[in-house]
Amino acid sequence: MSAPLSKESSVSVTREDQQKINVFARQNARLQEMKDELERNAKELQNLEDASDELLLVDDAKGRVPFRVGEVFVNFTPEMAQAELDELKAMYNNEKESLKKQVDGVQGMLTDLKTQLYAKFGKDNINLEYDDE
Repeated sequence: MSAPLSKESSVSVTREDQQKINVFARQNARLQEMKDELERNAKELQNLEDASDELLLVDDAKGRVPFRVGEVFVNFTPEMAQAELDELKAMYNNEKESLKKQVDGVQGMLTDLKTQLYAKFGKDNINLEYDDE
């Protein structure tokens, strides 16, 4: 069963076309979520870099540095705090690389779907562009 696209268009939307449009919509939403996660990841990495820089300013080598673990602060030596920061930075960098690979894969899929859908319906009959408001 197919429905006409518009009064002016003679192209009808098939079940397969509707499935492609639905896949595009879901993947586009997923892409936006991944981009938001990348942004949060970049902020967290910047915070860790700032904390690492501040840790270098600690004068007393025998002093303790409050370090947040979950919901509480634990007093670490500067060396232990730096080791924890380095470990967290490595974890966030790995996560960032993984997310970038996923984003690239989804963008490739979206480009392919756009090409197929625009070829069938034309750019005037279907809008597959993301609006940033």
